[in-house]
Amino acid sequence: MESKKKKTFIFDKKNYRLLLVALGIIALGFVLMSGGGSEDPSVFNPDIFSFRRIRLAPSLVLIGFGMAVYSIFAKTKA
Repeated sequence: MESKKKKTFIFDKKNYRLLLVALGIIALGFVLMSGGGSEDPSVFNPDIFSFRRIRLAPSLVLIGFGMAVYSIFAKTKA
């Protein structure tokens, strides 16, 4: 007789959800960081030094990476 083995995943459903949220936050951070360039390279655009690009976006990326690490190390049901 062949026994049916239940497929087991490495992580729990909670871990995968946290990882997807973390990846979304990282992507949002990179989207917020983009742009701010100038059409003419000889013209300076001060928008590249805005709060969004200097503080908010990198903070979101770091928070997302922290959440991703947490989702990997979070305890799963044994």
